[in-house]
Amino acid sequence: MTTTTADGTATTAGAREHARSQAGTITDSMPVVPAANWPNPPAGVNAARLTWAETVPGGRYTSKVLARGTRLRLRDVTGSACAHLLLWRADAPWERLNVADTVKVPWQAYLSTGHPLLSDQGRALATVVADDSGHHDALCGTSTLAGNIAKYGDGLAHSDSPAGRELFTLAAAKHGLTPTDVAPSLSFFHGVVVESDGALTSKGTAGRDKTVDLILHLPCVVAVVNTAHPLDPSPKFDTGPLEVVAWQAPGDLDELLGTVADTDPEYQRAVANSEDVWAAAHF
Repeated sequence: MTTTTADGTATTAGAREHARSQAGTITDSMPVVPAANWPNPPAGVNAARLTWAETVPGGRYTSKVLARGTRLRLRDVTGSACAHLLLWRADAPWERLNVADTVKVPWQAYLSTGHPLLSDQGRALATVVADDSGHHDALCGTSTLAGNIAKYGDGLAHSDSPAGRELFTLAAAKHGLTPTDVAPSLSFFHGVVVESDGALTSKGTAGRDKTVDLILHLPCVVAVVNTAHPLDPSPKFDTGPLEVVAWQAPGDLDELLGTVADTDPEYQRAVANSEDVWAAAHF
């Protein structure tokens, strides 16, 4: 006979048995530990190389420290996710993603393959190495408490329509960082274009099952918030699930570094800055 949850958890022993029975269960809103147990590793990637794998529901966040040479893949499962991203150097967290330089140094405001993610010290923290979405944003940043209250009626972290900055603050705190460390972020899977008069216009998403891949040049604290873009035209908070998968890919970084000489001088300098600080600290 199957014992109901209510009956089964009425005692300490029953609660223990119920909890233990959940071991190994994978749902659509949890990290998989170890990541090697992720049921659908990327094509051609040995599951043993996975270091991070989870599904982030709309209105939630995740974070992890990733090593240099990690390949990070974000996937918009249903076409309604919006992945807001922040990076801090894991070994020097006062150095962080600088969105202004990420736009200025490559002379390009629209993110896609080949675009470096620059720190406030002129180093490449990561590079976009694959992208079949093309709907991203480096101009608006994430949503705020006041903005979400005005639009949805609430924006607190544990509400049904949490603001991105509120969630980033929680993610940062888990790594000893404070609200002052939460700088402007990048957004993936919700595009924004600049009109001829300077107005910013949402162009929405590219649809379901789109991905973007990053390669990390330096070890980073990575925070990903999956919440509605500030210019999302939907009057309801209906952000869909986001997959986050990362794996060891030092060969991919080596391949990328091998092509740097053929890139723009600004990118060459940013990568050289990253390689310099890495080589100085690692024999």
